[in-house]
Amino acid sequence: MFNDYFLLKRMKKLLIVMSLFTIIGKVSAQDKNFQFSGFLEVYYSYDFNKPADHNKEGFIYSHNRHNELNLNLGFVKGSLASDRVRGNFALMTGSYSNANLSGEPGVLKNIYEANAGVKLAAKKNLWIDAGIFASHLGFESAHSPSCWNLTRSIIADNSPYYESGIKLNYDSDNGKWTFASMYLNGWQRITRIDGNSTPAFGTQVTYKPNNKVLLNYSTFIGNDKPDSVRLMRYFNNFYGILQLTSKFGLIAGVDYGLEQKTKGSSDMNNWFGGALIAKYVFNDKVALAARYEYYQDENEVIITTEAPDGFKASGYSLNFDYAPIKNALFRIEGKLLNSKNAVFTKENSLVNNDAFITTSLSISF
Repeated sequence: MFNDYFLLKRMKKLLIVMSLFTIIGKVSAQDKNFQFSGFLEVYYSYDFNKPADHNKEGFIYSHNRHNELNLNLGFVKGSLASDRVRGNFALMTGSYSNANLSGEPGVLKNIYEANAGVKLAAKKNLWIDAGIFASHLGFESAHSPSCWNLTRSIIADNSPYYESGIKLNYDSDNGKWTFASMYLNGWQRITRIDGNSTPAFGTQVTYKPNNKVLLNYSTFIGNDKPDSVRLMRYFNNFYGILQLTSKFGLIAGVDYGLEQKTKGSSDMNNWFGGALIAKYVFNDKVALAARYEYYQDENEVIITTEAPDGFKASGYSLNFDYAPIKNALFRIEGKLLNSKNAVFTKENSLVNNDAFITTSLSISF
């Protein structure tokens, strides 16, 4: 009887969700301002260090399960876009949400996006939005087809994927400049941590002089600790996307962060990282991408290790993409991480290297 009761509760929840998206689908068909979409990415990844619990190193949050077929990310999304009002609501599941939103309470772990916005000026592209958003930091996201490589870089996995708060956004009339400022709940937080009452802020400036060049500078300022041990964090993110030819492009990105060593101190710990990606598109079905990356967190502000001088590692990735049809993508990637110190775990020992082979199949609808 006990198991039957919980089975009935799960079935009721499933029926409610199915009914909700049936209604959404009907609304989508009737309202041209409303769109319904979804995404699903299944993957298999083999970590040659063979973690016994099937979890890759703790600083990896996307495609992070070893030697099993798993769902990295699946979401369903409803979007509203009119002249003066816009909004997004998406529910997700997968190993990405389990790993990256583990600190969020209850059903908030399954919120991919939930925001609403109002245009403030009739003749200017000035908007105010509030809710849960994709992060304004970095050029990689949880949505794999939007990224040039199958797996995320270390700088992406160790800076916010998402944020919550309120955002003021302005696009210039000529479409070349975007300016945004944010009041946030914290460093990758939907809910504040206990004992934290300090505000956090973000800024973003994007310049796109033409369809071949995009330059971005984003910042974060805030405290991610309880007020009693407040440590102010200052984070800078720079990147450029260059489409050198119709087939060949480059992305270069650099992160640099500072955090107080102790409350009220002017002494700072720092960390930094960078990535360089080259992509060649053979045709509308086949593409190759290669990435070099480096990350250094000597004072272990972000990544904790057992090494005396912290985390210092380089990474090399080679990625092959095949899109048999427009809304489906098959990917395979080889990746090697090499550290100056022995910081990777293999058979209860620490080693200097870790290597992975990852494949994925994703569909969009």
